[in-house]
Amino acid sequence: MQVEIKIDSSCAEPKVLILTASVTEEVEAVLENIHLFKHFASDVPRIISGIKDEKLEVLEQEDLIRIFANGGKVFAVTEKGEYVLRQRLYELEERLDAHWFVRISHSEIIHLKKVDHFDLSFTGTICVKLSDGTTTYVSRRYVSRIKKILGI
Repeated sequence: MQVEIKIDSSCAEPKVLILTASVTEEVEAVLENIHLFKHFASDVPRIISGIKDEKLEVLEQEDLIRIFANGGKVFAVTEKGEYVLRQRLYELEERLDAHWFVRISHSEIIHLKKVDHFDLSFTGTICVKLSDGTTTYVSRRYVSRIKKILGI
């Protein structure tokens, strides 16, 4: 891969241009890295806070097992219990580390480090067993994304 940088004092913000004959795995990797850089360089706060027993606690991302929406509320599950969050799932997706958190359905995000195992025996979906014993499922819409992440 060739890399070329042009310095132009009239340029207001950096611009990335990829010239390629086709979108290869290498190009996809570059795009993903650019996206991750933009994600972490943005002004989006990384802190996640939740309410449990009428107390607000700062939740460490590495402690999160899953985040899900139910009944119009958003909940985070850790080994210490379940917390109510004030953000919506899409807002939390922006705050979470994209290397370890993945959306598996319209209403759920899981922490990949907290997955005990994936069961691929179900036709059209994937069963996920989490470290806290919870069983959940990848919706059909997200199956291909999960398979790509898992390298299958």
